Amino acid sequence: MSDRATDSASSSSTAPAPALARAGAGLPDDDEVIRAPRGPLGPRIGTYIGAVLILIWGLAPFYWMLVTSLRDNRLVFSSNPVPSNFTMENFAEALSREQGNNFLGAIINSVLISSVTTALALLFGVFTAYALARVEFRGKFLVTGVILAASMFPGVALVTPLFQLFTDIGWIGTYQALIIPNISFALPLTIYTLTSFFNDLPWELEEAARVDGATRGQAFVKIILPLAAPALFTTAILAFIITWNEFLLSQQLSTTGTEPVTVAIARFSGINPYTPPYAAIMAAGALVTVPLVIMVLIFQRRIVSGLTSGGLKN
Repeated sequence: MSDRATDSASSSSTAPAPALARAGAGLPDDDEVIRAPRGPLGPRIGTYIGAVLILIWGLAPFYWMLVTSLRDNRLVFSSNPVPSNFTMENFAEALSREQGNNFLGAIINSVLISSVTTALALLFGVFTAYALARVEFRGKFLVTGVILAASMFPGVALVTPLFQLFTDIGWIGTYQALIIPNISFALPLTIYTLTSFFNDLPWELEEAARVDGATRGQAFVKIILPLAAPALFTTAILAFIITWNEFLLSQQLSTTGTEPVTVAIARFSGINPYTPPYAAIMAAGALVTVPLVIMVLIFQRRIVSGLTSGGLKN
């Protein structure tokens, strides 16, 4: 009996600390915790229906493009939403150069223009965003207003002056004529995204590095930039997509040797000059769009975290 009493006493004395803490605080045990009731069924059903409708609205054009690109050219105007008469000839026609189309060259041009634009936008944007978020200087409000005004300026209003300017200096049909205007669209997005992220970073991190003897530049490179990696990654993807999809200025400022994919698809020609090759155009659009969609789906967690998270949260 004494051994049993000793065992029971020792077992009670070695009870889990969290259980004792909960009992001392007057909280119920884990088994007694009552889960919060779920909301009414009606609003949840409405939320699901709304999400499905938005999904259909966004993916229906993409789905129809894929169906048409895989359909026989003679059935391109068929209203049947179910894929039928599968063929890969449309993709072969899109990549062929027999009709004067250079789609592969246009893809290389788009990759080059988008990559250089993204790199330059990040290079200038990260320093500008850091200055707007961390440094106090005269005219800070004016700089922010100018950047906002540049992002809101309509692109169609820039076509005529840019065309005249680049014609005078001999830049029509060059890569710099396509990269520099695209920077003006990607840079405001880069600055505003990174400025918001830098504002969320605690000052104590940089101050601690300065106290340890680091200069402002060393603190920026070794402390701020590693923490800003999610925001940099997100901004790079968004800037790349914006540049990749640009059409208006590229149509006026490029030639057949420097045109990106958006312009190349718009000027696709087929066997009959009076009948656009709709199936080949859809196949080319699928080749351009599918990699971007896959990239966004793969990195969607990073994109969301980069847009919504700061450095450290209290």
